Amino acid sequence: MYAAARIPGSTRLLIGDVRGKGLPSISDTAIVLGAFRAAAHRPIPLPELVAYIEDAVRWGLSEFAEPDEDAAERFVTAAVLDIPDDEAVVHLISCGHPPPLLLRGRTRSALALTVPEPSPPLGLGMRPAGVYCTESAGGCYTPATFPFDYGHRLVLYTDGVSEARNADGDFYPLAERATAWADQAPGPLVDRLAADVRAYTGGRPNDDQAMVVLQRDHTPS
Repeated sequence: MYAAARIPGSTRLLIGDVRGKGLPSISDTAIVLGAFRAAAHRPIPLPELVAYIEDAVRWGLSEFAEPDEDAAERFVTAAVLDIPDDEAVVHLISCGHPPPLLLRGRTRSALALTVPEPSPPLGLGMRPAGVYCTESAGGCYTPATFPFDYGHRLVLYTDGVSEARNADGDFYPLAERATAWADQAPGPLVDRLAADVRAYTGGRPNDDQAMVVLQRDHTPS
């Protein structure tokens, strides 16, 4: 799943991956996207946004769980980002999700944005229900800040991409391939990577895949 929203002064994005398949995963996806869309446009701190989504996921898991189901087997990995208009940075909270790649075209380099304080996947209950993540609540979620300047691109993806395997069982070298094409615009880059993953796996992906590429088109004032 993925979604984006604008608030005054910044853009917010989410990419996530629901564990499992079938109707329960569709329900969990709808809950996460609904919670993000309901709250992301509000001018609240990023930790509070993630806490709101966590509350929604935990409610959904308990409300729609089967009697014999192990709730610990259902969860959602997610990366939630806030990109200010006037700062050359991106703020990131990772809930068990693969790290975005920062591409700097002129240097043809890819940097994995690995947060120093990752949070558990959504739905695993890292805090009491209803307690939002503010300074008075002890923090709960800690955003990490990374450079994101003019011309830089961010590649967001699910593990269906990074853990796609070839016939020999080797993982897809996403960072290596993205670095080779780091000077391409977002649309062509997504198309190139998607086609390359299909070729790498022989057209037989064993998991759902999602990719989002975004680019900063102006220098922050």
